[in-house]
Amino acid sequence: MRNKKIILSLIGIIATGILLFILGNVLDTYKIRILNLCGIYIILGLSMNLINGFTGLFSLGHAGFMAIGAYTVAILTMSVPMKELNFFMKPMVPFLANLEWSFFPALIMAGLISALVGFLIGAPVLKLTDDYLAIATLGFSEIIRVVFINIQSITNGALGLKGIPSNTNLWWSWGTAVFTIIFIGLLMEGSYGKAFKAIREDEIAARSMGIDLFKHKVMSFTIGSFFAGVGGGLLAALLGTIDPTMFKFALTFNILLIVVLGGMGNIKGTVISAIVITIAMEALRFLDESINLGFMTIQGIPGMRMVIFSIILMLVVIFKKDGLLKSNLKDVRRNYAKNR
Repeated sequence: MRNKKIILSLIGIIATGILLFILGNVLDTYKIRILNLCGIYIILGLSMNLINGFTGLFSLGHAGFMAIGAYTVAILTMSVPMKELNFFMKPMVPFLANLEWSFFPALIMAGLISALVGFLIGAPVLKLTDDYLAIATLGFSEIIRVVFINIQSITNGALGLKGIPSNTNLWWSWGTAVFTIIFIGLLMEGSYGKAFKAIREDEIAARSMGIDLFKHKVMSFTIGSFFAGVGGGLLAALLGTIDPTMFKFALTFNILLIVVLGGMGNIKGTVISAIVITIAMEALRFLDESINLGFMTIQGIPGMRMVIFSIILMLVVIFKKDGLLKSNLKDVRRNYAKNR
């Protein structure tokens, strides 16, 4: 059975590589960018699903960790002359102004710094539960954004950073996405993954079985923060420009939408949901603009596409709590209740 899974995984990876090669030579720049965004949102969706779906925590701080990763990659990969052009109002601190790393170590550093911040935040905050945890993580996310606005000598404040090297391509975004899928899948099949699921189902029962709740919660939160930072770094290297306003709660909401629609604790569902929602968000941009029907013109309402997605999210939460795609979460809970 295990060998069969390995063979199927290898076939899937090879097929994905061939498909990316074909699409990279067929699609135009705009469509390739959307495809890159699909890969990045798969990483971000899985990282949030690890925390919220598999471990059962309620975290809303993903945008903050993305901001840390994005600014880390931007600062480390930008050339010295470009940094001088960006920091014209207030000079950049000397030890960062002269740094210029290649993309891969900068991306790893983005993940590590995000993971470190996630660990420092998670240690005191993860003693909270449910709504209190959500409010606390959301508050920390906003604190990170406000701090980035005010440390102008490091982040260039509200002006943001421009001229970030465009290192993200299909191989980087989807290669990292495939690695994330494999890593999360292997993690959840191991002892740590079983402990995460036990915590999600019943913390009292998990504690009685000898599972260290605090240790595993912090571990889940730290790993999720790492991949959020990596996703933020890839996003910065794709867009080429970032500023603190990008990392508001709306960004966390987009990722939460992917997780909920794909199914909490569902890796395949998250992957499919990330692709569908990313493409749909671009396809529905016409709702924000005026629509000319020939005999009349309907004035566009800015933000209407997000209203549509919010309505979809509410309908899913009300009528199909386990997501639009099939998830084995109900079966897990049913078996757990039967064996208690």
